[in-house]
Amino acid sequence: MPELGLAGKKNGELLSLAEADGFEVFITLDRGIAYQQNLSGRNIAVMLIRAKSSRLADLISRVADILAAVAAIEPGQVVNV
Repeated sequence: MPELGLAGKKNGELLSLAEADGFEVFITLDRGIAYQQNLSGRNIAVMLIRAKSSRLADLISRVADILAAVAAIEPGQVVNV
């Protein structure tokens, strides 16, 4: 997210900056984030997308599941989709 000055930030700092900017859900393909970050007490949730790759063709099939998860996710949660 170069427009927001978030490009190149590491996960902890990125989550804090996104949270401060009012983001409610952080969507990622990084499978290690749940183990690297303590989300208790955070106002942002993390959604981990499980897909074959980060290619658009592999992610499109996940859209319905992602939208359903966004509607139900709570701050501080890590949800796998």
